[in-house]
Amino acid sequence: MTEPKQRKDMNPEFMWDFSHIYATKADWEAALVEAEKAIEVAASYKGKLTASAEALADGLDAIYGVAEKFEKAYSYAFLHKEADNSDPEYQDMSARAMSLYVKFSTAISFSEPEMLSAGKETLLSYLDSCERLSKYRFTITDLIRSAEHVLDEKSEALLAGMSEGASSPNDAYDMLTGVDMEFPNVIGENGEELPLTGGNFGVYRESECRAVREDAFEKMFGTYKKFINTIAATYGGSVKFDCFRAKARGYASAREAALSSGNVPLSVYDNLIDEIHAALPTMKKYLDLRAKVMKKDKVDMFDLYVPMVEGVAETLPYENAKELVKKACAPLGERYVSLLDEAYNNHWIDVYENKGKSTGAFSAGVYGVHPYVMLNYTDTLDDAFTLAHELGHAMHSFFSSEAQDYVNADYRIMVAEVASTVNEVLLTKYLLKTETDPKKRAYILNHFLEGFRTTVLRQTLFAEFERESHAMCEAGKPLTAQSLSAVYKELISKYYEGAEINDIMQYEWAYIPHFYRAFYVYQYATGFSSAVAIAGKIAEGGDPADYLKFLTTGGSDYPLEELKIAGVDLTKPETVRDAMKIFDETVDELAKLI
Repeated sequence: MTEPKQRKDMNPEFMWDFSHIYATKADWEAALVEAEKAIEVAASYKGKLTASAEALADGLDAIYGVAEKFEKAYSYAFLHKEADNSDPEYQDMSARAMSLYVKFSTAISFSEPEMLSAGKETLLSYLDSCERLSKYRFTITDLIRSAEHVLDEKSEALLAGMSEGASSPNDAYDMLTGVDMEFPNVIGENGEELPLTGGNFGVYRESECRAVREDAFEKMFGTYKKFINTIAATYGGSVKFDCFRAKARGYASAREAALSSGNVPLSVYDNLIDEIHAALPTMKKYLDLRAKVMKKDKVDMFDLYVPMVEGVAETLPYENAKELVKKACAPLGERYVSLLDEAYNNHWIDVYENKGKSTGAFSAGVYGVHPYVMLNYTDTLDDAFTLAHELGHAMHSFFSSEAQDYVNADYRIMVAEVASTVNEVLLTKYLLKTETDPKKRAYILNHFLEGFRTTVLRQTLFAEFERESHAMCEAGKPLTAQSLSAVYKELISKYYEGAEINDIMQYEWAYIPHFYRAFYVYQYATGFSSAVAIAGKIAEGGDPADYLKFLTTGGSDYPLEELKIAGVDLTKPETVRDAMKIFDETVDELAKLI
């Protein structure tokens, strides 16, 4: 495994084309100026926003008009920086875009308090009398719902002005882990020294050589341990900001504040954790099966990612993965598949790792342009699943942007992981349908089970960690490297009963960047559970029409209501419970095969 190349040395064929957003950087500069002028226009509605229905329509058009301009400019800067965090020019572009965001959010902070001061009846009468306000109906009615948590104009401006500083813990963490942090080389199977990075760690942890896996884990999390006090300070700062904002807005907790934005009751979060706790005996059964197959009394934590079926894993080049994902998604219809080709052929995807590139993968929609997908592809089946996953996000963004006005196009976090995971489950179903070799089928079943373990059980563990860390802060308890690591160790001991819990694993929490976007990760688990139900029906020949309609809803309704269109009700524990039954049945099916 070679050292990642510099960005400038990468093959443009497999890189994003930023000219789809702006033809040149000079155009981006001009867009920043234009957005800044538009902010002044939006701010001019202060004091007259609710004078009449037409005035409200004019003001909201101005506000969302500048939001659309800004988001496009911000995306251009953000994507450049994600592609190479080490480039000072991209750091500067991102910082300038963020400063403009603070100016924008501060300038329009009057809007919600002013709208609410007009009163519920007045706002509803405006909606009924002015057709131009129809696209803002959900926005306005949702604002009325959350009225008690909207502050006065001065306080809103103060909170908006804090947003740039509030991002500092995440920014510091990203720079530490993505740029400054260097990892020791891993000792390969033949004694050779191999570079370890955030991007290739996943390859080493799947190595069939136990010594390589153990060495990669010890050196990856050992490096995080060296910086654990710094990371505890960055994460602690992030949690404190979460709790401060929630308290300032009158919420009982940071968790309530986070879930309230999507009108999700706390019971959905708590039911998820409860159902997963109830399913932990199946998790232990799976770990015991893995130990038996690996001929061990107990599996170590660094044994969990290696396929249980040896000699089946094959190199999967990117070109092959592209075709595989297309075939798997064929039940979603011709247009869906044609859009996958568009993504492949028109530089929607940044494929390979380079020096300074952010680790992991994501999809970022750019309204009016197209989604941009980031990968760090390393020619494994897992990477093909990641491709399917991120393209699910991308298609969700594409269909929502196509069907909705800008104000309603951005779907909420609660539904964000459903489309991505539907693609993953469809890929699993396709592989199981087309493979007859028992050994290869066992390999695919093992991969499906790993989806449950990593996306449902592991993310629920993370969700419980977030619930505990924020509760500690709200109770006045210090968030230190020791206290956070102790909480995490207790949780992994519960979730991974039957496994050998290596001491270094207590520091794994420091490796999870999603913690800086509080109360996000539980939706991976609810999303996977929902997707298992949706994709199961489609793969068996069900009509995908309701699901495709769901993809067009964007942020035009509350997530739980949008999911009902696709046939899922997360307010009931049965969705997660039924998914865990499939987990249990799949463990038994795998046990029979191997």
